[in-house]
Parts: sequence; C-alpha cells; structure tokens
Amino acid sequence: MGIQGDAKKNYRYIISRFSNVVFSSLPSLFSLLLPLNTQHSQIFMIGKRLEQYTIKHPQQVLLVTVEINDEEDQIAIFKGFSSSLVRPTNFDPDVPVLPDDAKVLSIDIVASPYNPDAPRYLEQNLSWDIMQVRLSNLGM
Repeated sequence: MGIQGDAKKNYRYIISRFSNVVFSSLPSLFSLLLPLNTQHSQIFMIGKRLEQYTIKHPQQVLLVTVEINDEEDQIAIFKGFSSSLVRPTNFDPDVPVLPDDAKVLSIDIVASPYNPDAPRYLEQNLSWDIMQVRLSNLGM
C-alpha cells in the first residue's frame, strides 16, 4: 500500500471517529438549546420576519426602534432589506442588522416612499407583541 495508502487509511479512520463523536453529541447539544425562552428565540428571527413582511407589503416601510447594547437605534426595513438609520450598516446582507440581543421598543409603519422630513405614518408605536401577532396571522 505504501506511505500514501497508509496515510489515507489513517485519515479516513480519524475522520470517521471524529464524525461519530460529533454526531453522537448533537442530541445532547440540542437538548441544551431547547430550554431557551421563546422571546429570545423569536428575537433571533425578528429581522427576517419583518423583512418578509415588507416583501409582502412593498407599499410600507417599517421603522423599528430598538435597543442594542444599551444604545437606541432606528432601523428602516423596506422590500426585504434592513438598514440602520443611526449606525453604519454592514454591506454583507447575511450579517443581520438586528442582532440576537436587540430589544424592540416600537414599530412604526410608514407609507412608501419614505421621506424622513415628512413621513406618512400609517400606524405608530406598535409593540413587538402586537406585530408578532400580525406576523403570525400572515404565516410569518
């Protein structure tokens, strides 16, 4: 077989042992994650759910006031895209604008096109609880 053949054989053995350890540990890892409170797990999906809402309602802009790391931020969400109005927004769309630990303070629904000097409010000061019910009713 030679040195290369033995190396391949050892490599396959190591990989198979490693994958057995990793995959056999997954159920216990998932059981640690399951007890997370539902509010936190919903927070993880806030950005995506609100972006989906604006895709289905392209005539609306969501202005979401949040608290991130003890600082207030306002995020505009329109046609599936989020952008901070206070801090720089990452160019990578896979990096969420709303982090996991963000606390939603209020949500305003504004008619598009959004004019920051003269916004046309459709609804103001919605709580996350109210918006969450609305999203659930829409299947989001």
